Parts: sequence; C-alpha cells; structure tokens
Amino acid sequence: MSAETLSLADALRSRRSVRGFLDKPVPEDILTQIFELAQLAPSNCNIQPWKVFVASGEVRDELRRRMVEKVTAGVPMEPDIEPHAGKFSGVYRQRQVDCAVELYNNMGIDRDDKPGRMRAQLRNFELFDAPHVVFIGMEREFGPTVALDVGMYIQSLMLAMTAHGVGSCAQGSMRYYPDDVREMLGIPSSTAIVLGISFGYEDPDVAANKARVDRVPVSD
Repeated sequence: MSAETLSLADALRSRRSVRGFLDKPVPEDILTQIFELAQLAPSNCNIQPWKVFVASGEVRDELRRRMVEKVTAGVPMEPDIEPHAGKFSGVYRQRQVDCAVELYNNMGIDRDDKPGRMRAQLRNFELFDAPHVVFIGMEREFGPTVALDVGMYIQSLMLAMTAHGVGSCAQGSMRYYPDDVREMLGIPSSTAIVLGISFGYEDPDVAANKARVDRVPVSD
C-alpha cells in the first residue's frame, strides 16, 4: 500500500511513537513528498507560522553529541518555551503511569532500576538512533493561538510520515538546548524552538518499539 492509497483511518491507527530506528536514511524524494504533504495543514488566516529545520548526516551527529554531552554533564536546560503542562493528577496521572509501565516493561527496566531509567531517558537525546531529526519552531512574538497552528502542522507531518512508511517520535526534550540547534542549523534568534521529532525507518528488533498503549473510549 502506497502513501496515496493508505487511508487516513489506517494512518491514524498505525501512527505511534517509535523509539528505535534503522541506520537507513529516508531518500530525498520521499522527504520532499512528506514535507509537501504536511504543508497542507490548516492555519489561522493561512499565515503558516511553522518553521521547519531537518538535521541529517554530520549535522545530526554533532547535535546529538552536544545534547548527550550536556545532559550527561548536568548542564542546565534553557528552553525557549517553558513547559507549563501543570500537574497530572487523578485519571491523567494514572494514564501517564500506565504509559511508563508499558514502555519500561518492554525494555526490561524495573521500577527501582534507576540506572536503567536514566539510560532510557538519555535515549531521547541520542535521537533513538534516528538518521534524521526535524526541529519545529515559530516566531517568539506569537502566542498560544498560533502555537495551535504549529501543533496541527506537527500532527499532519507525523501522519504524512506514517503514510510513507516512516516512523517518528515527537520529543519535547529537543527544545532543551535551543542555542545549539540555532547555531548548527543557522536559525535566527527570533525563532523559538517548540520541539523536535526524531524520524526514520523503524527497527522492529528494538524492545521499546513493542510497547503499545490504548485510548479511552469515546463514551468517556
């Protein structure tokens, strides 16, 4: 089944966070098709506020090296956009815990295995070995209304990747060291880094990729 024949329903059902990739770059023509498709995302007054920067090859390698080095050394994180998710409690906290249990169980990491958990967290900054990472940004002057547009672009992009057989993992952790991202990719200081998405072809042998989570029924 090709990207043109895969249904939207199938793409929505099969898209999930991939946390282990093959050492196999996505061909340039496929990248172009994916990003052209994502560009059709809706936006307020058609302003198309998303700024999109893909790192591959040596640039990707250097960004990964810098982030891993900083996290390992305990260098303070300085995100452009501070996370304000609030405190998860009640059913929201339970869903968060259930998700973590499913992931760590598949990875063979026990609840009290602190070194194992630290290693699992570091995998984020290793990009899960993905050959590509795309950083999504927007102008600093924009607020929550425009950020909603950027969020719709991100969903469209990941569905476009799914349709082309490309796995992805959206990562808030990719906004933690934005100055390095801007320096390596030539991004102006006026652009805030919202998040990053590691992507490529899934490695089915990675234990983390066996994790599956469900969604609550519509009746809830």
